[in-house]
Amino acid sequence: MKRLAYLFLALFCASNAAWAMAEAPASAQELVQKQTELMLSTFKAQREQITKDQQLLYKLVDEIVLPHFDFEKMSSWVIGKHWRNATGEQKARFVQEFRTLLVRTYAVALYEYTDQQVVYLPSRSDPAATEASVKTEVRQSGGAPPISINYDLYLKDGAWKVYDVIIEGTSLVTNYRSNYASEIRQNGLDSLIAKLAARNQQNVKTSASE
Repeated sequence: MKRLAYLFLALFCASNAAWAMAEAPASAQELVQKQTELMLSTFKAQREQITKDQQLLYKLVDEIVLPHFDFEKMSSWVIGKHWRNATGEQKARFVQEFRTLLVRTYAVALYEYTDQQVVYLPSRSDPAATEASVKTEVRQSGGAPPISINYDLYLKDGAWKVYDVIIEGTSLVTNYRSNYASEIRQNGLDSLIAKLAARNQQNVKTSASE
C-alpha cells in the first residue's frame, strides 16, 4: 500500500512548538510531536553521513522513533489467532522481522519527504485516560486533498506507546493482517517469518549496493 509511507511522514514534518522544551511528554500528542521534531532535526544534521551510509538512517529510526511503538502488541494483532498457538521463539522472530520491515519503510518515506505540512487536529484530552488517538492531516502541495492519519496509543508502564496507525480510514495492523493471512493459512507462520527475513535481507543488500 503506497500510502503506508505517509504514516511515517507524519512523524517528521510538523513545525516547531512549545513542547520542545519539555523533558517528558505529558500526553500522547506531545509524544508524537516531540519525536517528530527530534527525528527531523537529526536527519537534517546527519544528511551528509546518511547519504554515504544508509545503515545510519536505519539505526537512527530504530533508536529515535520505533521504541515508541509496541511491536509485540502490533504483532499479536497482525497474525491474529495464530499468535496464541505460536511458540515463544516464533513470536520473537516475527516481532523482530516485523520491526525491521517498518524501519526500512520508515527510512524510505523519510527520503521521499518534500516539506509536506502536517496539522495536528483538535482532540479531547482526558488526563486520566489510558488510551488516546492523535489525529493529523498531511497537507500536500498542488491542491491535492489532505491525507488523514490517526495514531492510536495506550499507556504501558507509564509511557505512551503506538499500537496502530490509521491512514485514510485504513488500519496499518488490519492491512498487514490481510496481506499475511493467506500465507500463514497455506504455508504456516514459519514460512511467513522466513519470507519477511528474506525481504529484509534483500533490502540490506540493495542499500549496500547503492
